[in-house]
Amino acid sequence: MKKIAVLLGTALLSLGSMAQVPQLGIKGGVNISNLSYDNDYDAGSKVGAHVGLLAHIPMGGQLALQPEVVYSMQGAEFGSEELQANYLNVPFLFQYLAGSGFRLQTGPQVGVLLGAEWEHNNGWDEDIEHRLKKTDLGWAIGFSYLATSGLGVDARYNIGLSEVYKGQPNDVYNRVWQFGLFYQFKR
Repeated sequence: MKKIAVLLGTALLSLGSMAQVPQLGIKGGVNISNLSYDNDYDAGSKVGAHVGLLAHIPMGGQLALQPEVVYSMQGAEFGSEELQANYLNVPFLFQYLAGSGFRLQTGPQVGVLLGAEWEHNNGWDEDIEHRLKKTDLGWAIGFSYLATSGLGVDARYNIGLSEVYKGQPNDVYNRVWQFGLFYQFKR
């Protein structure tokens, strides 16, 4: 995890030296999360929230880089029980500024597990953080729209690329739709 953080930090610093002054912002919204199993087991979707900070860094022309730090409530439902997993996600989105405020975006995401509980149907919550891997690597793809006021809307799909559970016989990956609002402060 430390190697990934150093590599991404170095990449950001080198890109930042070529870029213009970043615009900072805040964001928040709704998550619709699920887990994908390789054996076609179908867990139900869980609704959660996300909130975070962003830095929009113009790279010249129609390109930009947007790193974010986002607290994200994820998991899945299993009948009357559910998995609640909270992550601190750090996506590095490469954006194509399509004009008129529209942006297409994609890039890698590193997530750090902050905690996980299994909520049983009898009202008992079990701490299962020790059963999940501490890091989650993923890829985000989506679009956003920024109005001249600085207010914007964002929609993206986060595809988990690393397994979630330790020692699970079936491969299990995070899948998260995010819909939200953001405000990009003007310079």
